[in-house]
Amino acid sequence: MAESIDHYQKLGLKCGIEIHQQLEGVKLFCKCPAFLRDDLPHFTIKRKLRASAGESGEVDIAAQQEQVRDKIFIYEGYADTTCLVETDEEPPHALNQEALYTGLQFSKLVEASIIPIIQVMRKTIVDGSTTSGFQRTVLIARNGQIKTGNGIVRIANISLEEDAGKIISETPESKTYRLDRLGIPLIEVGTEPDITSPEQCQETAKKIGFLLRSLVGIKRGLGTIRQDVNVSIASGSRIEIKGAQDLRQLPLLVELEVKRQKELLKIKEELLDLKLEKCAIFNITSHFQTSSANIIHSSIKKGGGIFALKLNGFAGFIGLELQPGHRLGTEFSERAKVITKVGGIFHSDELPNFGITSEEVEKIKKILHCETNDAFILIADLEPKAKKALYAVYQRALEVLRGVPKEVRKANQDATTSYMRPLAGAARMYPETDVPLIKPETTNIFLPETLEVKIERYQKENGLSKDLAEFMAKSDKVLLFEELVQKYPEQKPAFIAETLTSMLLEIKRKYALNPEHLTDEDFRSIFTYLAEGRIHKDIFLDVLIDKIKGQFNLLKYITLSTEELHKIITAIVEKNKGAPFSAMMGWCMKELNGKASGKIISEMLRKILERGHN
Repeated sequence: MAESIDHYQKLGLKCGIEIHQQLEGVKLFCKCPAFLRDDLPHFTIKRKLRASAGESGEVDIAAQQEQVRDKIFIYEGYADTTCLVETDEEPPHALNQEALYTGLQFSKLVEASIIPIIQVMRKTIVDGSTTSGFQRTVLIARNGQIKTGNGIVRIANISLEEDAGKIISETPESKTYRLDRLGIPLIEVGTEPDITSPEQCQETAKKIGFLLRSLVGIKRGLGTIRQDVNVSIASGSRIEIKGAQDLRQLPLLVELEVKRQKELLKIKEELLDLKLEKCAIFNITSHFQTSSANIIHSSIKKGGGIFALKLNGFAGFIGLELQPGHRLGTEFSERAKVITKVGGIFHSDELPNFGITSEEVEKIKKILHCETNDAFILIADLEPKAKKALYAVYQRALEVLRGVPKEVRKANQDATTSYMRPLAGAARMYPETDVPLIKPETTNIFLPETLEVKIERYQKENGLSKDLAEFMAKSDKVLLFEELVQKYPEQKPAFIAETLTSMLLEIKRKYALNPEHLTDEDFRSIFTYLAEGRIHKDIFLDVLIDKIKGQFNLLKYITLSTEELHKIITAIVEKNKGAPFSAMMGWCMKELNGKASGKIISEMLRKILERGHN
């Protein structure tokens, strides 16, 4: 159950969001097309990246963690749509002016102050998602605002930046990225922490999304807009949650992060006087040679071993739930696996289990000199990986005693979160010297009709329901809808809107066909046939399906004359005298197969049957 706004105010909830919206056209610093591909790549490049110092002279903490993982990065590209800018073999070209204009449009919509001189910056990122080890970002405006039901939410910054490479696969040693997404322009919108409830977070994201989708140059569709959420409570820390794509999930995401921080602060209070012993890692492999636990047996067979870390005073705390199905032990495991991708990891609060017996647990406690309140962590893997992972667990245990560590977490499908990396700071930023300063032109910026205004207009002028109006306004067929409504006034706008939205969804879900194969020209021709009386509305779904399959033939659908229709239906009635109406109707529909609408067939069948009875 959602808590009240007062509840979150008492907790000191502070929440802000960052929204990233992809743009159409070409990439931000070259002329390569801004579209994704799923065909086989033409070439691959292998690299390693290292963290460089930012403008402050310091190396960012998140970059340091990535470098410790020592990954090999493999990049897949295309000879015809990947240039030397993406592979970092050539300096960036001039900033994409169309993307800049779209960003300035949004800045005007939220009444932000546009930066008079724009400086392109580099943001250090060494997780492999960029070939250069940094992402280019451009602050273009600050200090905007939007209105919500619970007050003003200030817009802290509006930027343009390059999208990252698309991850294809990952192993413990390497990551593979595709370069088609790298460099696609993004508008990034970040708010101040003015959001005071989970519901206001959702409303703010929706309003910003509506404004972004009001712009002509934006991409539409799944994955083209992403939300990151920043959450903290009093005595907690700012947590950045990445990848919240579903607006419906946002309130629960905030609720569960608040719960997580509350639980971590409770643990901190209960362990207030605890001082963690020095990190000591024990190789206890020799004591498990005959263990029946599959993970332990497998690790030993592969040349690995069993390694243990004692955590004094932690007994009973590692198994405490922070979020549904997510315990403190989960956080220890996540930290270890992010650092080294280790295999089996266990903690004493969940043992005996997983084939590890109570006798073996007691043996471990004896080896580690555990008292009643002490806990331990086990890792079954190769020695270097296991030791590195246990040290990461020890560092996370130290953070438990301090409360809530600042970090970046990934949004899971159930609205829980998983650890990704430490929260980055200003040390990762430094100027891009290959792109000159930019003075934006701000005098002739056209402001488009906003999505909210468009939805209201569709309801008032076109008679669309609220849901259909919103569905249509957010669709990538919105311009085609307005064109068809104007060109064919005899057709109800609601029918046109349903054809371009819900009918296409039905084709995808019910018939497993891809409606994206239908072009705007396909729709124009079909509506022309409708206006000329050569097809009718009842068979639109069949016509669209045939178009997708490449089986469309207008002769199949040309409407019969009333005389021909009467003759065919009469013959069916004569042949099946005494049959029920529903059966007659089925035979007529099968025989006529799109030659006439169901309504017309039904009316004529009833008249013929009535005459027969008279």
